[in-house]
Amino acid sequence: MEVTRRGEVETLVGNPPEVGVELPHFKIFNAQNERIKTRDLIGQNTLISVVPDINTKTCSLQTKKFNKTMDQYPEVRFITVSTNTVKQQSVWCAAEDVSNIEMMSDSEESFGYEMKLLIPNTGLLARSIFIIDATGTIVYRQIVPEQVDEPNYLAALNALKKLL
Repeated sequence: MEVTRRGEVETLVGNPPEVGVELPHFKIFNAQNERIKTRDLIGQNTLISVVPDINTKTCSLQTKKFNKTMDQYPEVRFITVSTNTVKQQSVWCAAEDVSNIEMMSDSEESFGYEMKLLIPNTGLLARSIFIIDATGTIVYRQIVPEQVDEPNYLAALNALKKLL
């Protein structure tokens, strides 16, 4: 699959999983630098917001918007995943006063490879949103075609409401 960044074509490591399939097996790291595996995400409806680099304007906006929205969906787990290190994410959260959303680091690129979202020549993840149901099945997917653009928040939240 291909996306663009400022009009330049970037090729992902494969085709990201489609709606209706189970979330692939991967590992990411939470704010305490604890390994979180796919099975740890099963059991609750979850919105996974994927950003290339938390320290950029669009990624920051995307994460803050979902952070503000979380209170309306207390039964949903909200996660932001980037290849930034746990420390970089923690510094960003402190600077931006973001404390609700779970930041997860894919610094080892397991999530990127298994979800086929890694852009190999940059080491960044493709901006995207995935919603999984309590069984771990993908019920919504949005891969943002132009990586400097924000995702369609309304479409994602409408898909989330259908689960509730």
